[in-house]
Amino acid sequence: MHNFDFAKPSTIADAAKALAADGAQALSGGQTLIPTMKQRLAAPGVLVSLTGIKEMQGVCTGDGGLHVGAATPHAVVAKEARAHYPALADLAGGIGDPAVRSRGTIGGSVANNDPAACYPSAVLASGATVVTNKRKIAADDYFQGLFATALNEGELITAVRFAQAEKAAYMKFRQPASLFAMI
Repeated sequence: MHNFDFAKPSTIADAAKALAADGAQALSGGQTLIPTMKQRLAAPGVLVSLTGIKEMQGVCTGDGGLHVGAATPHAVVAKEARAHYPALADLAGGIGDPAVRSRGTIGGSVANNDPAACYPSAVLASGATVVTNKRKIAADDYFQGLFATALNEGELITAVRFAQAEKAAYMKFRQPASLFAMI
């Protein structure tokens, strides 16, 4: 890995300012970014940690649905979404292993849009809304291809809003050797 500066803002506004720096990259759980940096496939000059921003953490209900802060780890979603959106809780509880669930975040997963990740398919299938520091984006408009999203430069995901579902389920078919989802 190469040298980089590190910023840990406490507000969304401060995070947006830090991300305006040349070569800045948002860091949520880091489950993809850190290994990519270790392999020297990414070399941000500044890592802007989003984990200290309280307004981007937690799970709550409102406006007829479930709101999940972008910096909320998978394990927290698995626990706190159980009463209001069991399918989402099941999805979050089945991501990776306990170490990944304790660090990885819904915002990082949705921002990365890895086709093997669980959250992007659930966000799209449920018609959720991706909330950023600048706008609200319907899932159909947000996802634009493999690892491609509608996020603009300097825009960061602050929350994901799921409409209340009458019924929902999430099924993952794991490839036996790697345990990565096949579908």
